[in-house]
Amino acid sequence: MTDIKGLCEPRFAAVEEALAASLGKDDVGASVAVHLDGEPVVDIWGGYADADRTVDWERDTLTGVNSTTKNMTALCALVLADRGLLDLSAPVAAYWPEFAAAGKERLLVRHVLSHTAGLPDLSGPTAVEDLYDWRSVTAGLAAQAPEWEPGTAAGYHALTFGFLIGEIVRRISGRGLGDFFAEEVAKPLGADFHIGLSPNDDHRVAPLIPPPSLTDEFAAGAPLGPDGTRREHTGVTVRVRDANSVAWRRAQIPAVNGFGNARSVALVQSVLANRGSAGGVRLLSPQGCEPAWQEVFRGEDRVLRTPMSWTVGFGKFGNTFGWGGWGGSLVVSDPDARMTVAYVMNQMIDRERQEDNRGMEIVMAAYSGLR
Repeated sequence: MTDIKGLCEPRFAAVEEALAASLGKDDVGASVAVHLDGEPVVDIWGGYADADRTVDWERDTLTGVNSTTKNMTALCALVLADRGLLDLSAPVAAYWPEFAAAGKERLLVRHVLSHTAGLPDLSGPTAVEDLYDWRSVTAGLAAQAPEWEPGTAAGYHALTFGFLIGEIVRRISGRGLGDFFAEEVAKPLGADFHIGLSPNDDHRVAPLIPPPSLTDEFAAGAPLGPDGTRREHTGVTVRVRDANSVAWRRAQIPAVNGFGNARSVALVQSVLANRGSAGGVRLLSPQGCEPAWQEVFRGEDRVLRTPMSWTVGFGKFGNTFGWGGWGGSLVVSDPDARMTVAYVMNQMIDRERQEDNRGMEIVMAAYSGLR
């Protein structure tokens, strides 16, 4: 049995058992956290931070969570909206005038947050290095025409989500998304999550490990649809080696390049599940949280090729909301139960080759503690 460290209230023993089982089977190193009523009831970790299994996964180990970062970026927009600085129903061009080009003058902020803006791909960048030039990428998006009439269809905005929301946040606050998140969210909460990682934290990073039998050339792509087909992907291809690079850590790619662990992911997202506060710190009003679980779009997602329900910033699954990242990380919040569950790991799984239920098994184990 793998040695599990940390805090786990007895009624959530099934969560610890699920993590131990995962570490004994598919995982190399991982952390799991459950917050209830804005307070931690599970904060556990185990395994190793490296593929050779020579370095222990520690309490403060960080790793890249890929698209689980989108939950953090969406929260930044909701914070501004709750403060009256951002109108979710206003045109993006009200804050970013150049964005009105190419028929986007009526494209709304909520369209961007719900993946219905019609801008799922970047038309300009072709190399990962191009993503590191914020002004070039956002200028390209401002000039780009939508693929469909905004609001009429959804298509997962894998990379563009972060640039679009990030530029809106920058235009309103004068700060990059990473700085805004650090100062307005992470610092008040004491959350060890970073969008743009400092060199001082490099020694704590557990590199992502490619799926079994694959190399660090393994690339992200739109998941296969139910018919076994994939939407034609255009633009930048992100590989494991890119996500593990120092340049990636320093960059601002707020859809995908956040670094944290389950503790920090659960802490931040529990703010929304707990009506605006966590650990005695209030970030939003109760009403300011509601867009996170109110459905904006339901139907076939043109990129994911599967039926989806999107809220303002999150995927909606029954009474829960949240999102996961390429390779397996996941955060799920339940506003009725006031519970948030997060799972963060370094061993990636390729869903095309192998079923990956690690995160959902953790979530289901957490629900058993509520009975």
